[in-house]
Amino acid sequence: MAEAPPKLDPAALAHRVAALPGWRVEGERLVRAFTFPDFAQALAFVNRVGAEAEAQWHHPDLTLGWGRVAVSLTTHESGGVTERDFRLADAIDALARPAFEG
Repeated sequence: MAEAPPKLDPAALAHRVAALPGWRVEGERLVRAFTFPDFAQALAFVNRVGAEAEAQWHHPDLTLGWGRVAVSLTTHESGGVTERDFRLADAIDALARPAFEG
């Protein structure tokens, strides 16, 4: 089993989250809420996030509601937010952008 990635110190965490619009730190988690026009699009987003999470072998907590999805990331074995969470957050942001934005 691979060694757990190091938890980011407060200064590094503040620097990284400042460069990631829409995301914020809550306790030991990186969180963001996304909105969609309807349930079907929110569900489709959850499915895309799920596929990416499997590919990265790093699994967020997802809360699905009508037209909304809340995402919460943490690296459990590290006890907080790591670069691994930011990699998945970047990928999740890309999945949320409509295809026409390029």
